[in-house]
Amino acid sequence: MTVHALYLCEGSSDTGLSDHIEAIAAEMGWEIHVTVPNLDRLPNKPGHSVKDKLRAAQRLSDDGQVYDLVVIHRDSDSNPPERRRGEIAEAVREVSPGLIHVPVIPVRMLEAWLLLDQTAIREVAGNPNSKVALGLPKPARAESVTDPKALLRQAIATASEEKGRRLEKLQRRFSENRARLLQMLDRKGAVQQLASWQAFTHDLREALSSL
Repeated sequence: MTVHALYLCEGSSDTGLSDHIEAIAAEMGWEIHVTVPNLDRLPNKPGHSVKDKLRAAQRLSDDGQVYDLVVIHRDSDSNPPERRRGEIAEAVREVSPGLIHVPVIPVRMLEAWLLLDQTAIREVAGNPNSKVALGLPKPARAESVTDPKALLRQAIATASEEKGRRLEKLQRRFSENRARLLQMLDRKGAVQQLASWQAFTHDLREALSSL
């Protein structure tokens, strides 16, 4: 049996999480096909709410595709994760009642997951042999960082050891480099210590087991 999953992410640089969804499913013996719709294709771009994105994904599914589950990424930002979980559950009940859903709720934002691998950061910065200190938090502190996106941006810049126009060019590629870091994320590494990652992988395994 092939599981058909819909993945709704917050931005285009978050699509790499689909690789990890597929890998976790494969570890459980499931074959899974993950669809990541490009909602920007729609003439009327949907709002930021989960309900809007679910409705937009339904409109894009012209072939009548039926999904077994939906994975929904929503950063907690300044909200308690449980509030986001409730928001996601309510949206699924209203728009796609009965559909199994898996919430992905990084504390503050997904960049907190990407702060834990200095080797990967130095690689995307184009300076893998760099030894300069990056000022990154230990895993126990990663989800307490006020602005993980700003810290990640600064860490890539510091690791590059570039200046002037070359640094400006690197900074313009931040979204692309962030996407690479998500694809490179080591599922067996330090990210396993983060509560939000633990919740995501637990919920995904539970959802797959219930099929």
